[in-house]
Amino acid sequence: MSFKGDLRQLLKPYYWVNILLSISYVLCKRTAIICNFLFPNADCELDSRETEILFFLIIVVMLRTRKAGSVTMVNYLSSSFVYTKIANLILWLYADIRYGLPYGALVILAALLLPEPTYLGPEHVTYFRGPQTLDEELKKNKGTTWLICLYAAWHPACVNFAPVFAELSASYSLDNLKFGKLDVGRYPEAAAKYRVQDGPASRQLPTVLMLSADTEHARRPQADRTGKLQKFLFSKDNMKAAFDLDGLYEECKEKLAATKSNKKTD
Repeated sequence: MSFKGDLRQLLKPYYWVNILLSISYVLCKRTAIICNFLFPNADCELDSRETEILFFLIIVVMLRTRKAGSVTMVNYLSSSFVYTKIANLILWLYADIRYGLPYGALVILAALLLPEPTYLGPEHVTYFRGPQTLDEELKKNKGTTWLICLYAAWHPACVNFAPVFAELSASYSLDNLKFGKLDVGRYPEAAAKYRVQDGPASRQLPTVLMLSADTEHARRPQADRTGKLQKFLFSKDNMKAAFDLDGLYEECKEKLAATKSNKKTD
């Protein structure tokens, strides 16, 4: 997503409401008029405990968003909202429980009324219901190459990667080059079959496999020679490079044209 696209995305109510909730305490404490109204007997400065909480928040957000594979401004914000709102709740409760409880209620209300926007663009993705249906498809169409995303609906990195995978499917899908997704959170037997950890702390979600005729040709993330999992950021450019999507697309396109030509000759 471009920088201009990020800015357009931020205009959606979900983002600016959550940004306001995420900076609410500091904004109120550092704005003299609001501070004097809410805290008439307090100094409108952050004390040492509040500063410690904010520094701890910054460290957690940086670590968690990088671990989630967030690579754009919008991804960083989406991944950090939960931590910033928890920190703000702690700060409001620390200042005055009468402010903390309404803030908590407001956070819950915003979550119910303003869910995170999902990708609404075109996609050519097949959603498989278990590894058996994927096996059947691979055996039925042995000449088709599949890019399969193993994901969990609750995992932040999988949520961030969903629009990227959808956009790639819209750009590169052919009759013999297809894109599919399999929810290993819902079908743990798929995680076992493809050797993917599906727990909350897993560094293998999402995992993208290149398969044809039940043969695995590549995967990301992958392990090195020592068995250590190599870090992989699931951006569009990284996906294109890792799976050589441009070359794969041209190769599959040529095979498709040759097959159609042979059928016309026959």
